[in-house]
Amino acid sequence: MMIPRNLAKVVKRFLPCVVSFLIGIILTLSINSPETDYSTSIGNDLPLFQEPSVTLLVLVISSPGNSELRNVIRETWLSISKKNHKFKSYFVIGDKDVNSKQVYDLSLEKSRYGDLMTLHLLDSYSTLTNKVIKSFEFSHQNIRFNYLLKCDDDTFVDLEKLLGELELLTEPNLYLGFFDGRAPVQTRGKWADTEYRLCDRYIPYALGGGYVLGRQMVEFLASNSHLLQQFNSEDVSIGAWLSGTKAVRKHDPRFDTEWKSRGCSNKFIVTHKQTAADMKVKWKRLSKTGTLCDTEETKVRLSYIYDWNKPPSECCLKDNHNVP
Repeated sequence: MMIPRNLAKVVKRFLPCVVSFLIGIILTLSINSPETDYSTSIGNDLPLFQEPSVTLLVLVISSPGNSELRNVIRETWLSISKKNHKFKSYFVIGDKDVNSKQVYDLSLEKSRYGDLMTLHLLDSYSTLTNKVIKSFEFSHQNIRFNYLLKCDDDTFVDLEKLLGELELLTEPNLYLGFFDGRAPVQTRGKWADTEYRLCDRYIPYALGGGYVLGRQMVEFLASNSHLLQQFNSEDVSIGAWLSGTKAVRKHDPRFDTEWKSRGCSNKFIVTHKQTAADMKVKWKRLSKTGTLCDTEETKVRLSYIYDWNKPPSECCLKDNHNVP
């Protein structure tokens, strides 16, 4: 079929303009979309949708200036073989208003390791809750996993032991960690929660040094983030948000995640409040003997088994020296 010469000239003349107009509309809509009010990138900005599913996604909450801790974690507990264990790991960092040196350093780190999840938000304690929920949103949308471990960059994890136990589970509603139900609402100082008016105590929550969520719990939080009231404390927020769900709460005293470490136990899976030197020592022992402490176990504070049959205010009696 022959196209009239005049019509062909019209199409040739105006088609580029029409295409440019349509592209402009599409870009404008995407920029103004409420779903793109923050930017996120991982590693070398490669697409993640085609990656295979993993048992565990590890999100380590870090900050722009903590490169030394990140390197120590890479060299120690995150260095186990990914060929033998199905996990992925990322350091979550806010990159808004960072100085020029930090921009340069983060760019080099991202290029070298490919494991930075950068969120376009201020990186401070006051934005921590938003930072965590945004990392959940991005993870849910882009990475396939069964469980998610959120921990801090001063946390040491016996990752091989944790993976071994999670690989035996099929609980998409899991909420695993060291729970507290007695904590009074903070009203002063850095940790004050002025927006928390649900009760004079916090709803039972897993302490934020490290906890594990099943994929359905992450999906619930990510999908409903626009409806969730953000409290000052990130781990308190998670507990409140999941309070009305079918979360399967499992208190595990092997998660040493209180405000101060309870010591060193060979039973611990997650140990919070660790320095770079602490991590190196634990990794050396774990690699050599298969234990965190070898014969150097210590206990500076008692732990507890959470009693879910009692009111939260009576949940957590530290009266058993046998609990790690």
